[in-house]
Amino acid sequence: MRSVGDFGRLLTAVFAGFAVAACGATANQASATYPAGTRHHTAQTAAAAQAGSEAQAAAAQSSASPTAAVTPSTAPSPATSPLPKYGNPNGHAYVPPAARAVSTSRGRHHVIGTGTAASCTSAAVIKAVAEGGVITFNCGPKPITITMTATASVVHGSRIVIDGGGKVTLSGGGKIRILQMNTCPTDCWEQTGPQLIVQNMRFVDGYAAARETNTSNTSEEGGGAIYVQGGQLKVVNSEFIDDRCYAYGPDLGGGAIRAYGMDMKTPIYITDDTFRGGKCSNGGALSGLYANFVVLNSLMTDNKAIGWGANPAAAGTPGGGSGGAIYTDGDAYNLMIEGTIIRSGSAREGGGAIFFVVDADGGVLEIEYSTLHDNPSGVFQNAPGIFDEVNGVVTTPTEIDSTVN
Repeated sequence: MRSVGDFGRLLTAVFAGFAVAACGATANQASATYPAGTRHHTAQTAAAAQAGSEAQAAAAQSSASPTAAVTPSTAPSPATSPLPKYGNPNGHAYVPPAARAVSTSRGRHHVIGTGTAASCTSAAVIKAVAEGGVITFNCGPKPITITMTATASVVHGSRIVIDGGGKVTLSGGGKIRILQMNTCPTDCWEQTGPQLIVQNMRFVDGYAAARETNTSNTSEEGGGAIYVQGGQLKVVNSEFIDDRCYAYGPDLGGGAIRAYGMDMKTPIYITDDTFRGGKCSNGGALSGLYANFVVLNSLMTDNKAIGWGANPAAAGTPGGGSGGAIYTDGDAYNLMIEGTIIRSGSAREGGGAIFFVVDADGGVLEIEYSTLHDNPSGVFQNAPGIFDEVNGVVTTPTEIDSTVN
């Protein structure tokens, strides 16, 4: 296990810019230079002030007056009601600037809806996401659920922001994946862009039906709410309820979010988010294959890994069943859990809360200022609710000021 540095203070300088790489990049070994470990408390006041101002700007934009499909200038910002708050209400881990919500007041701007619930449709969401840019909603004064009739797909763009203003729920109706990003026709493995930012949203009843096969290394498996391959992802102040993916498969995962072959120099930030009732073969909430997750001040409850046979699949089994809340695999990556609660999850095989396996070149699972409670593992674990293996050696996770039982 490698030593852990002070991650939070390094993030702004390391990850300030995002470049879009060419599509179809050849798969290569993951970078091992990813810094680890955000820290707590001391910078929280300043961080909260900045995050609050950005969140207010994001919320204001969601109810802006209808504009043309693309508005290059700053959009109007009328007063709105406070945003709902998701995640761990008692989470106080430091949130670096790169992990916070962003302003929606600049850039190519798309407003979904003309002020009524009826104007906010699945077709409008699909069109706006395909066009890219900054996407907000104007669906009237009340919260709204939009049931998707097809998956919204990011097609192009260097930076796509989707902000629901705390009023918008996207539903898969228990039948389809809600949102995906795979901007190359064949292989986007570890390319550096696009960057997808999702904030102030709810995703419910998403379902990814794809089964794991041995015929393709780019199949879009898992991710009932969100699937991303290549590029970067950030999810802030959002809620995921009862999202699912296919029930079996040794490496298939992510009831809510699946990240596959991501930009390994940039973490996937999961900030102030709630995940409840997710189910998948592996990783009822999150699944990463060659992806660095940083989970900050979030809440994960009642997420389940329901496959069986583990990975590789035991003879006579379909495989899977590990990582009740979080399932990760790959080379040279890290998983940071900070200010987060993971409880009442379960796995039929290993890691009722977290399954973390690094196959080569090292990595670290670090749990700080967090609580993991009542996450039974059906067959194997090396800490309560956790299976941690690095370079073929079962390893004790790094725990700092945390309760794991």
